[in-house]
Amino acid sequence: MARNKYPEVTIEKILDAAQRLFLEKGYDNTTIQDIVDELDGLSKGAVYHHFKSKEEIMDAVGDRMFAVNNPFEAVRGRSDLNGLQKLREAIRLNQADEARMDMTIRSIPLTRNPRLLVEMIESNRRILTPYYQELLEEGNRDGSLHTEYAREIAELMPLLTSLWLLPSVFPAAKEEMKHKFYFLGDMLEKMGVPIMDESIYALVDDFFDRMPEEK
Repeated sequence: MARNKYPEVTIEKILDAAQRLFLEKGYDNTTIQDIVDELDGLSKGAVYHHFKSKEEIMDAVGDRMFAVNNPFEAVRGRSDLNGLQKLREAIRLNQADEARMDMTIRSIPLTRNPRLLVEMIESNRRILTPYYQELLEEGNRDGSLHTEYAREIAELMPLLTSLWLLPSVFPAAKEEMKHKFYFLGDMLEKMGVPIMDESIYALVDDFFDRMPEEK
């Protein structure tokens, strides 16, 4: 049998089909066979050659959706915004991405898988922390932020907004999770990083309103 000369094309086809099905049917209602059926002749073996599980496909879909519509890159070169404004705008853009927010909500149950949880933490550290640190340091330089802890906050933000807010790790009802987010805003403001404003709190409230209660 001839080897696949273009494995990246196959991976993109798998992710395209999976993303469409996850958004249309939901993660739980989508099977590997459903994905295979959308792949125009590719076998289940071809899918498992690239991804060990449906959870791994979901993880890859989420990473790709972020890369395609990266809110930090969208604000990075804007000369009309200072560091604080760039941080706020990146958060607004992230929360306003309906498809990715829907996928984030659907993927919450997956965080019960310890391996995927560790991969998520590592991915956030590797990808998000440098973006946060860059904008925090920019805010310090232009005077819109005043913190001695740019590096520490850059490491803490992805950790708190993912791990600490996950009901599968720290069990909490939706209202309790909202309260955590308000605590996070107050804490950052006291540390010289007043990221949260009314428009961001409104987006956060909408996100949690859409999230199903944990069973």
